[in-house]
Amino acid sequence: MPSNKPVPPFAMTNELVVITIAHADNFHIDSEGNFSGITFDLVNEFAAEIGLEIRFIVMPRLELALAALKQHQAHFAIGLDIPDQYAYRFILGPVYLHTHHQIAFNAGNFEPTDLQQLIGKKIEVPVGSTHENLLQKMKVKIPGLAWSAVPQSSEILLIKLDKGEIDYTVADSLDIKKANHFHHRVKGAFELDVSASRWIFPKYTENLLIDKVNEFFERIKQEGVLGQLLDSYSGSYYQLSPGDIYFFKKKIYSRLPVLKKYFMQAARITGIDWRLLAALAYQESHWNPRAKSPTGVSGIMMLTRETARRMGIDNLADTRMNILGGARYLKLLKEKIPESVPEPDRTWMALAAYNQGYGRVIDARALAMRFNLNPDLWIDLKKMLPLLNKQHYAEEIKYGHARGDEAVTLTNSVRAYYEILKRITIEE
Repeated sequence: MPSNKPVPPFAMTNELVVITIAHADNFHIDSEGNFSGITFDLVNEFAAEIGLEIRFIVMPRLELALAALKQHQAHFAIGLDIPDQYAYRFILGPVYLHTHHQIAFNAGNFEPTDLQQLIGKKIEVPVGSTHENLLQKMKVKIPGLAWSAVPQSSEILLIKLDKGEIDYTVADSLDIKKANHFHHRVKGAFELDVSASRWIFPKYTENLLIDKVNEFFERIKQEGVLGQLLDSYSGSYYQLSPGDIYFFKKKIYSRLPVLKKYFMQAARITGIDWRLLAALAYQESHWNPRAKSPTGVSGIMMLTRETARRMGIDNLADTRMNILGGARYLKLLKEKIPESVPEPDRTWMALAAYNQGYGRVIDARALAMRFNLNPDLWIDLKKMLPLLNKQHYAEEIKYGHARGDEAVTLTNSVRAYYEILKRITIEE
């Protein structure tokens, strides 16, 4: 809790004090007290840029957070959906994300189309959250609407929804989409509203801090850092269908246990996360060691004979060696990507190269520069790869025509499978 004393002015402080609530939009606190989320990452980036440490104050409810901010007990607040009637009391920073608040339901039950159909149902939302405040506003028009505000995160409530322990909850649309990757009965119904995510400052915040924040957001937008960050949280969650997820999770328990030791051995040799290798293998062959294609690739990692030879693999039918060959090839591609490309973009580009060849990444980078995009960012490169399939561009690039859209599909699918594997192996 805050000390009820105003923080030092920004120009005189040795720490950046930031206030939020326990269940904020795009800012999460796990069971061990660790922070994560888009908003948390943005604050970290800003603090690093200005050279200050961060101290977070986590309040139980929105109104308490706003009251503390009004008394200058923090330099700014994050993750709050400020009511319109209070906006004039504060300074609002730049919008960096629009959050869609949606009713979540269990696919085994009736899908509601309006709030009237939720009357009499068991609804739970995180206490003090934006979602609770949103329902409170809705109750003015629908007096019969009732719910329980509980000290649990949206993530936990979506799991309870999947198990049938509650009828409905309110959550961000992205959180619902993520939950569906792991709990296939969780679905999104209608939206309640869309709110703008932005930092909120006390009314008389000094211009120096406001200018620094505005400059920061302008920079990260122009350099693609903001888009890269948003992509890192949401980019892979729109690739897979419910059927894709269902069959993948079945094979995690039926086929992966036999293969896991081979992926882990390849990981020890190459330094690449075994779960990423497993995700790539699933996308390539659905973990079928006898897979073959008309183009001459085969095995669980779908290698060509030439690639296998270069990786020191003489028997494509040997599952252990095939996995090791694929891992070595992915490692080689990662090492070839220019040093200016950071992680995880380096890995995503290497996956695209695994699918269409390293030359296609070079061509896409050349097109990115032609269009004044950043060739070091995956969010820009994935816009260019599909152009390699168009005759107009294929004639002007070094390596010619390619199915670049397939490279984007593979990369996004592998990312999604990788996220599922990370979550499941952590839960185990």
